[in-house]
Amino acid sequence: MEWLNELAAWAWNRHHNELSWYIRPLFLLPFAYFSYKRSWRGIALTLLALATSMAWFPAPEHPTPGAIEMLASEREYLLGEWTLAKIAMGLLVPLMLGVLAAAFWRRSLVWALVAINLGGLFKITWTFFVSDTAGAVQHLYPAGAGLVVVNAVVLVVWRRRRTAHVVPSAHAGSTG
Repeated sequence: MEWLNELAAWAWNRHHNELSWYIRPLFLLPFAYFSYKRSWRGIALTLLALATSMAWFPAPEHPTPGAIEMLASEREYLLGEWTLAKIAMGLLVPLMLGVLAAAFWRRSLVWALVAINLGGLFKITWTFFVSDTAGAVQHLYPAGAGLVVVNAVVLVVWRRRRTAHVVPSAHAGSTG
């Protein structure tokens, strides 16, 4: 078990690199794509990448005070007592991912955007409850930027797919 504790500490130190905070919301894009394509393998690989992404970047030499506070609060929350309410809150993440996958699977842009935005806003709100203001604000920038980028990409791709599938009228281009 010692190696597992060392691995967790190694990954946790690397998670202080805020680049991992900025890329994590972007995993919703391949998750959405593979859900739209109905690829269980792609969905599973995306979730694996998401789960490991906190350790992809080197540990910062000098983490920001906000990052230290946010991750200390997150660690305290995760390692603290797990009440029924806390378990229910934890289940919201897989529920949101399930709703998002189902929305794209069924080609529902409205439900996809609802899931993306409710999930993102829930995560932002949650950080203000578990962390002090400095930590929550430090998290707000990557979470907010991720939410904007994911919404924009989903809307642009959806619109391009719709316009690419429009069949031109039989009278278009005729000199009649």
